[in-house]
Amino acid sequence: MLLAVDIGNTKIKAAVFEVNALREKFIFEKNESEKKIKKIFHQYEKIEVSILSSVGEKEKEVISLLQKYTRVEVVNPIFLFPFINKYATPATLGIDRMVLAAGAVLQYPDKNRLVLDAGTCITYDFIDRNNHYLGGAIAPGLQMRYDAMHNFTAKLPLLYPEEPINYIGNSTAGSMHSGAVNGFLHEIEGFIKDYSRDYEDLTVILTGGDAEFLAKRLKNTIFANSNFLLESLNNLYIYKTNND
Repeated sequence: MLLAVDIGNTKIKAAVFEVNALREKFIFEKNESEKKIKKIFHQYEKIEVSILSSVGEKEKEVISLLQKYTRVEVVNPIFLFPFINKYATPATLGIDRMVLAAGAVLQYPDKNRLVLDAGTCITYDFIDRNNHYLGGAIAPGLQMRYDAMHNFTAKLPLLYPEEPINYIGNSTAGSMHSGAVNGFLHEIEGFIKDYSRDYEDLTVILTGGDAEFLAKRLKNTIFANSNFLLESLNNLYIYKTNND
């Protein structure tokens, strides 16, 4: 058994895998790490290895906790990845984006792939059919757009994502929902259109905390999977083990 751990901007996500089968997923706050990790290993005593990725500095406390129970693989820029990194500034490329790119290569071979990770920010990552990682885009996430409207104006309220009743907002709240949600959707669909025009046979993978909310509203054909990063960690470990 393997434990995949993703330390994000706000929460920690973890999942127990038995080969390629996801047995159980956990989401918890960083200050709950000790209690939650202890519970996971008490419940799944057969976990042999953990693989961890973090969007920020390596979380020494979490790593130390994991090492009490299992061997730990920490994904870093020199980890064995199944693609050639063509990013102009490879040292600045986030580990989470690299893991997602690896997952796309391993799960969708011989295709052009675009991975959308809709979380605090939304990231777009493109890997061509020759397994060259070319880059993508970073933009504010859905809730960040609401937060910005509230924080940088005098009177706009703090709202949370809701389905707009109409694209014509007939109130302040309605206008904000239309602008935030519809603007976000148009941005995503615009990017997909651009990539589809230049790269045939494009596979689009949507993941992240807002994946389910967005998938129901997007017109394009996509693979929506909120667990894609955790699955990618598991697949990346299997790839590394088979190619060391």
